[in-house]
Amino acid sequence: MAEDIIAKKSQGLQRGAGLLLPISSLPSPYGIGTLGDEAYKFVDFLVEAGQSYWQVLPVGPTSYGDSPYQSFSAFAGNPYFIDLDYLVEEGLITKKDIKQYSWVSNVEYVEYAMIYDSRFKVLRTAFKNSVHIGTEEYDEFLKDNEYWIDDYSLYMAAKFRFDNVEWQQWDEDIKLRRPEALDRYREELKEDMDFWKFCQFKFFEQWNDLRTYANESGIQIIGDIPIYVAMDSADVWAHKELFELDEDVKPINVAGVPPDAFSEDGQLWGNPLYDWKKMEDDGFYWWKERMRSNSKLYDFIRIDHFIGVVNYYSIAADCNNAKQGEWKKGPGKKLTDAINSAIGDAQIIAEDLGVVSQPVKDLLKETGYPGMKIIEFAFDGGPDNDHLPHNYNPNSLVYGGTHDNETVAGYFCSKTKKELKYAMEYLGVTDKNDIPDAVLRTAYASVSAMAIFQVQDVLGLGNEARMNTPSTVGDNWKWRMEKGSLKKQHAKKLYKLAEFYARLPKEEEVEKE
Repeated sequence: MAEDIIAKKSQGLQRGAGLLLPISSLPSPYGIGTLGDEAYKFVDFLVEAGQSYWQVLPVGPTSYGDSPYQSFSAFAGNPYFIDLDYLVEEGLITKKDIKQYSWVSNVEYVEYAMIYDSRFKVLRTAFKNSVHIGTEEYDEFLKDNEYWIDDYSLYMAAKFRFDNVEWQQWDEDIKLRRPEALDRYREELKEDMDFWKFCQFKFFEQWNDLRTYANESGIQIIGDIPIYVAMDSADVWAHKELFELDEDVKPINVAGVPPDAFSEDGQLWGNPLYDWKKMEDDGFYWWKERMRSNSKLYDFIRIDHFIGVVNYYSIAADCNNAKQGEWKKGPGKKLTDAINSAIGDAQIIAEDLGVVSQPVKDLLKETGYPGMKIIEFAFDGGPDNDHLPHNYNPNSLVYGGTHDNETVAGYFCSKTKKELKYAMEYLGVTDKNDIPDAVLRTAYASVSAMAIFQVQDVLGLGNEARMNTPSTVGDNWKWRMEKGSLKKQHAKKLYKLAEFYARLPKEEEVEKE
């Protein structure tokens, strides 16, 4: 049986191309991208451009720092992404309800502080006007998500009751989830819990409509999930026994990566580590539920920091940096077997960047999960560099760069003449200004099944449009695409590349013949 599951997941990727654009980066008059009309227009652009894939960043509710990789839940959707105009069309709010608030002062960046209070006030108005409770659709939604929805809604309701401090600072009884406290808070906070359930109902309703439209248009959605969850999350609060926490529910060890060429102190992420023994004892039930939930959202699920499945970096919680951590053995194939058993028709993509040990390579080979190549990393280290296109294999995805990297234009703009020489020779250009287009063309020409580029790279933007700079706070996760930025000329250019390098959707190739 396990061999059949692995074989199913190893059938190979469909050759094609796609764009990476977070939901938050879509144009919107309300401060942040949503699941509204602009999302549908982006799907239409992808079709016009001969693309097959839309990759997004994690869509969970964001916490302090606004990182989608530090979410309040590994299951819930971000209420910010609920489109307000669609709520107007439903009669749940009015344009006046929306216009009483200021949403944006700069269309190029998300201003989280500006939208934080006003968004939930408008959504609460929609909730009060809604008659969803007791409907067949709502009851079915609650049943489909019963594993997590009550814990999440109580967690959010309690969080607002305690002025949004992390759950470790709540009153002792509810912090430790004593049964009598859970009963009391569920009674006291019932209306607030119903509100947070309503937000999830609307998020998933709008998401499912968008995904259906995308799939029917020939576009598959690539989702992204962090391997770890945030300490301040409903997941850790509700499942403390599955994490490395002490008797005071404080983390014993936390996640990160050791020093490397990008960071001399390493990266101290701070996420609590899983107690893999406890997880194995119950058959990785939490992971199965998590992956089952994500398979309802996405056609492909990219697991960020996949190497942590095989070997993970453990840092004592009281350390100030990641220099003194140690590598430990992860669950490996036991976890991937559990994942494969839960994801149905969805497929896994392994973000295998970083220190890729032989056991990681062995697991990727055994599971058939495709890995990733980054062209920005290609031109250091000589012809054996794994990120050079001549070293790719078909069961892989090639990126210009990820959300954690500079844009292609920004990356090569800052290089010295010496550093640029090899890249220019390899790419066959004589002017450094031609490098971004050459990178795009070379990726499309490669044998990697999928070629994925950030929208910023299609638009030729520099590092002012960078999404995230690891180990920094304050300016990340904010970039937004201005309305009308993607034009017919961009679609025509991408379509021509997709056609020339056999990356058009199969339907279009058949029609052409």
